[in-house]
Amino acid sequence: MARQYADRVDGGRSLAGELAGLAGRDGVVVLALPRGGVPVAAEVASALGAPLDAFVVRKLGVPGHEELAFGAVATGGVRVLNDDVVAALQLSPDVIERVTRAGHDAVAERESALRGDRPPPVLAGRIVVLVDDGLATGATMRAAVAAARRSGAAQIIVAVPVGSPEACADLAALADEVVCPLRPSAFAAVGYWYDDFSPTTEAEARRILDESGRRA
Repeated sequence: MARQYADRVDGGRSLAGELAGLAGRDGVVVLALPRGGVPVAAEVASALGAPLDAFVVRKLGVPGHEELAFGAVATGGVRVLNDDVVAALQLSPDVIERVTRAGHDAVAERESALRGDRPPPVLAGRIVVLVDDGLATGATMRAAVAAARRSGAAQIIVAVPVGSPEACADLAALADEVVCPLRPSAFAAVGYWYDDFSPTTEAEARRILDESGRRA
């Protein structure tokens, strides 16, 4: 039977074992996609002896059809556009800028809630490990990879305890490496593979990040 994780901490510990080759290496930074990725990433960062931070990503939705993303914004003021969608829908520069401003405001608000007054991490020239609790469609992680690439990361590793084979394959074409120890063919949903998949609260994520920051 395919392995099922007890909770996100258990998933993080399993993931840390897969990434053991990065332990002690200079220039590694572990970035969690909030909020569910934070407890997973904390275990990874602790095992690797690497700094932990949050990497907030927000997709930019087409006005009136917000489920269709024409780009994304992320921590550090990064914006990535999907030029094909922009061209196909003939989105005007004014619309793009208006939605982008709202997206940056939302990212800044979430960052403030999670990070307080700590500055965002510097990614240029670093080995960036992007961590979430799982990959279903992989849309948010794809945006995170693009944003980290735009930020000058030297190497990008996507790391999740469980993911659909399709999403893992998609991310493998974008990231330098995908580490996902559990890729069930009958995927169903991320939460199916955890005994406890209760939501990670904002307060819990903030506490984990604060504790990691103090240890660093």
